[in-house]
Amino acid sequence: MPVLIKAVTKGGRCDKAGVKAGESLLTINGEEIADVLDYRFHQLNRSLTLEIQGESGEVRTVAIKKGEYEELGLEFETYLMDKQHSCRNKCIFCFIDQLPKGMRESLYFKDDDSRLSFLFGNYVTLTNITEHEIERIIKLHISPINVSVHTTNPELRCRMLNNRFAGKALDILKRFADGGIMINCQIVSCPGINDGQELDRTLDDLERLFPQIESIAVVPVGLTAHREGLYPLESYTEETAAKTLDQIEKRGEQFLKKYGRRIVFASDEFYLKAKRELPNADFYEGFMQLEDGVGLLSCLKDEFDWELEEAQPSDIKRKVTLACGKAPEAFLRDLLAQISEKFPNITVQVVGIENRFFGGEVDVTGLVTGGDLINQLKGVDLGDELIISSAMLRREGDLFLDDVSTDDVERELNIKLTAVPNDGQALLAAVAASNEINP
Repeated sequence: MPVLIKAVTKGGRCDKAGVKAGESLLTINGEEIADVLDYRFHQLNRSLTLEIQGESGEVRTVAIKKGEYEELGLEFETYLMDKQHSCRNKCIFCFIDQLPKGMRESLYFKDDDSRLSFLFGNYVTLTNITEHEIERIIKLHISPINVSVHTTNPELRCRMLNNRFAGKALDILKRFADGGIMINCQIVSCPGINDGQELDRTLDDLERLFPQIESIAVVPVGLTAHREGLYPLESYTEETAAKTLDQIEKRGEQFLKKYGRRIVFASDEFYLKAKRELPNADFYEGFMQLEDGVGLLSCLKDEFDWELEEAQPSDIKRKVTLACGKAPEAFLRDLLAQISEKFPNITVQVVGIENRFFGGEVDVTGLVTGGDLINQLKGVDLGDELIISSAMLRREGDLFLDDVSTDDVERELNIKLTAVPNDGQALLAAVAASNEINP
């Protein structure tokens, strides 16, 4: 199927070769180009022959020589070059099904697109992948792929995903492993459903695919207050979280002895729910599952401690407020209390925001909304600046999940708002009002 070219970068290779906007790209070096993965892979060659279809239907070939990492300079109607694949499952734990009504339409879209797994690290269930895509991934050796496994019990997986093909999709994992594709796995753990003996079974089955299994993240199910008509699920308590955490860490120790790597890790939420101390940075073997909240806080602490140790003492005087979710509040308060030795005149107030927008057991920082910030911080002495995690903001960069903007928060609270990534250096720099902590 021809891919329409929306624009051609002026002065780029294709522009110089006479390719025009409005024409269509058919093939590169004889390989059909259907989407962004085909395009990205096949344009890597230095010597290219493009088959271009003009607006009137005529087809011509264009020969191009370019540098190894040089882009062709073509832009298409959408990033993926076709429609994004939506999810066909109805998972019993799906967070999108638990969203309150009235949010912007794009937030209710469920993606299950293997291309986004490679490009952005999104997780896919493999229930929405075509035979063509499977063969292409193996042929082109596109790796790693991130898979939402949840359980390797076929019958249980069908029930959890509410998809009668969900069990068969597990066979694709073995095909990928046999094809040399590295796999990162995610397990959303639901008390009494896929934890306990079922979790042991899943880890046993995934171990059989080693060494192609690169990492396994186990995350506790997140439940909002908007679950009317949905499958009855329970949240993890301190006791049940501790039990599951022990199970995960025990298996990690076994893997470490057998393979020299832990492979399986619990997300930070399990440690916070179990009221356990978080492991140090070395425990996480390079932080391969940060997007799943695995080692996120330990990584932040490691970077922050290093930056603070190297920082020059300062007598700068100011007061700042850090707003976060309820879950990491105590951790962040202890972390930021360390600055007093080198910055004795800086006061940092850490405020955990109760998530009234989503309700339920939601207490992570990334789901704090602008409205909750405004309602709970209005009238509070916030000092000179309000600092938040950029994880609260959507890809648009200045909108919270409830469509409140950063400008709205600044205006309503009458304070400068600074969003920082999960980066220790950036956090210390924001607190100390310095772009260069370590000269």
